Amino acid sequence: MMPHRTLSSSDAQNTPVRLRAGDPAALAAEVERLRVDVERLGRAEKLQRALFAISDLASSGEDTATVMKGLHEIVGRLMYAENFYIVRYSPDRDTMRFIYFADSQDPVKPDPDEELPASEMGNSLTLALIRLGRPVLGPSTEVRRELGVSRDEALGPDSEDWLGVPMVDEGVVRGAVVVQSYDPQSRYSEDDRALLSYVAQHILTALARRDAKAELEQRVEERTRELRLQVIERERSEKLQAALFRIAEQAGRSESIEVFYAEVHGIVSDLLDARNFFIALLTPDGQELDFPYSVDERDQARPRRRLAKGLTEFVLATGEPLLADRDGIHNLVAEGKVQSFGTPSVCWLGVPLQIEGRVAGVIAVQSYTPDYLYTRRDQELLSFVSFHIAQALERRQAHESLREAYAELEQRVAARTSELADANRELLDQISVRERMEHKLKHEAMHDTLTGLPNRSHLLGRMGMALSRYRYDPTQLFAVLFLDLDRFKVVNDSVGHLVGDELLKEAARRIGRCVRDPDMVARLGGDEFAIVLDFIHTAEDAVAVAERVIASLAEPMRIAGKELYTSASIGIALVDGRYRSPEELLRDADVAMYRAKATGRQRYALFDEHLHEAALKLLELEGDLRRALQRQEFVPHYQPILTLADGHLVGFEALMRWHHPVRGLCAPGEFMGTAEETGALEQMDWQIYDLVCGDIARLASGRAYTTLNVSPRHLRAPDFDQRLLELMGRHGVKPANLRLEVTEGALLEQPEVVQACLARLREAGVLTLLDDFGTGYSSLSYLHRFPLHGLKIDRSFVAELRSGESGGSTAIVRAIRLLADSLGLEVIAEGIEAEEQRYQLRLLGLSLGQGYLFSKPASAGEILERYGLASA
Repeated sequence: MMPHRTLSSSDAQNTPVRLRAGDPAALAAEVERLRVDVERLGRAEKLQRALFAISDLASSGEDTATVMKGLHEIVGRLMYAENFYIVRYSPDRDTMRFIYFADSQDPVKPDPDEELPASEMGNSLTLALIRLGRPVLGPSTEVRRELGVSRDEALGPDSEDWLGVPMVDEGVVRGAVVVQSYDPQSRYSEDDRALLSYVAQHILTALARRDAKAELEQRVEERTRELRLQVIERERSEKLQAALFRIAEQAGRSESIEVFYAEVHGIVSDLLDARNFFIALLTPDGQELDFPYSVDERDQARPRRRLAKGLTEFVLATGEPLLADRDGIHNLVAEGKVQSFGTPSVCWLGVPLQIEGRVAGVIAVQSYTPDYLYTRRDQELLSFVSFHIAQALERRQAHESLREAYAELEQRVAARTSELADANRELLDQISVRERMEHKLKHEAMHDTLTGLPNRSHLLGRMGMALSRYRYDPTQLFAVLFLDLDRFKVVNDSVGHLVGDELLKEAARRIGRCVRDPDMVARLGGDEFAIVLDFIHTAEDAVAVAERVIASLAEPMRIAGKELYTSASIGIALVDGRYRSPEELLRDADVAMYRAKATGRQRYALFDEHLHEAALKLLELEGDLRRALQRQEFVPHYQPILTLADGHLVGFEALMRWHHPVRGLCAPGEFMGTAEETGALEQMDWQIYDLVCGDIARLASGRAYTTLNVSPRHLRAPDFDQRLLELMGRHGVKPANLRLEVTEGALLEQPEVVQACLARLREAGVLTLLDDFGTGYSSLSYLHRFPLHGLKIDRSFVAELRSGESGGSTAIVRAIRLLADSLGLEVIAEGIEAEEQRYQLRLLGLSLGQGYLFSKPASAGEILERYGLASA
């Protein structure tokens, strides 16, 4: 507030004295002094009201334009302010923003939201004022001279009087307030400058408070939006969980499979737009496509048809979901991959239906208008739902088969009973036969034919009753043991399946002797058994049974005159409140069994939270691998192959790496096992092969070759060589610039097929190297039997090389080199990490090698730069 003068006590005491003295001059002076004080008090009061108005205006809910106009009116009540503007300045970005601008002569009005770089405003009086940091007053020509600014007509006309004051916060200029006059009669004084400086600071405070309020409201709005999204996601999860529960419920409740399909359609419609929905299933012979359920706005009927090249068949063939809009469908048609059937759709989404481990059908939805287009989220949702629908269908089909068997049995029995109505003498015998047949059929439907033990269906029924009992009374604990015989395949392969069957029978008898009467032993198939232990008290009871079974099976078995040995790995799952179905218990026991196998076989493992987390991580990894394939996150890295004498570059080995969006660059050891189990490895390999063939044109400078690692699965494929040569042709890769690396194990599986494949590639000019030689069977027979060009000595032998040593790894490496020389094979040493190893290899007569001593695997760009191939 502007300071104002008050009457002191001495003034108050002296005034009456002077007045009484009757001094006219003193009286006039006193009156003038009082008038000045009254005017000053009036200005102070006017300023105080203006500051209150500024504060109220900034705190109001009015929009920014209204607030700026209100500030203009308030300043106009204090001084001449027809031409008035406010500028905000950002010291961090060195930019200006004219948040309010009113000028009677300047037709150009700046955008209040546009930030103007200071570098583009070099002749601006306002910028010069901000740089100066103190008020400036005077005609614009004099102000420019004072501030050292040139005339720029683009920045507006000259004014008769110009007054600008900076807005300062803690010593930093945050903007400016400017008034100017084009009328010679309207001028600004020093009082106006002091007044505007005082008002400017309050304007800055009001604007800062308003900015803080806006920022707080924005943060509240963003947090509210986040919470709303979380609520939506939680509601979506709950809705999905309810849908899956309804699917499982309808699988056992629906009167017929047609009713079940209709119920599934209704459930899917609650999750996404499913006005056009169909389920397609392969016929048992795999030659035709049947549509047991279809609801469509355009195509009312979908008759059974022979397999062709439709979108449905494309999903069946690839085993992967397909989300395609009209352009995507046209592209697939143009590429000859699909053929359109029925009314063309704007968006088509289909996911595979896997029943009993194979793709047996497709669930699809489609849209004929652009009003609804499916997304990747819809694809994930439908894929997740299809998995549970497939499980429900498996249970439904099993139930239908059993019911049909019972119905057929009832019909046969009824027919036979009717025939025997006239033969009273044979009535009792026929009834007895009927009972025996019924008992036999029921027994065969619920028991394993080889061992006589209950089968999976019987086991799941028993576990379902135990689970219901536990839910009613949590003290009724039970456990499930999943048992797998170790090395059973070796027995089958060595002595035959008949002896293997006898071993399974003996194993079943021994397992049965290790449990009590209430418990159940079942055979799940192959060499897998399960045990249900009822009415136990703690996990130690289940552990004791597992130890008895392991000890019993470890004893030798005398079968067909041979003494056979086997052992068992057992997984144990103890019931608790999180289990909702018998399948979940059996699944966790299976996971624990695999943990027991992984830790050395012939032992047991209890399923716990760590295993649960491991299973979830494995599931997450499988999902990441599928998404990585779609996003093409797998890339090749290259490790050079050099001459040991002078380090001359002769080739590269292409190695797979995964650019994970979260974990970064992942080596194959982190995901290769899971990829092979899920069947994704083959697709990953072909992605890498395609990228490597694209890089070879640059890497092959200087006649360097590149090697590809080939798994046994590829070599057993009848069209691998043709497919690889076609890929090379597309990229213009010469056969001399590409070599294959295979392991010893790959040559042992279907050797005739592998030999023929490698021979065809050799004839086309593609050479083959035998990788990791010495770590497998090291059989000499396939060195001359298969068309091999060279050997790669495994890193384990190179790591053990010692100076002055004649035995051990040195002798093995020398023998491999002599063997290769005699057969005319090239030899490459892997895993060279030290100069001493390189020296020893040269002494042993080896000329080629690779390893960290020379280079770690790197991307193509790094390799090209390192070896100067980028400009070659």
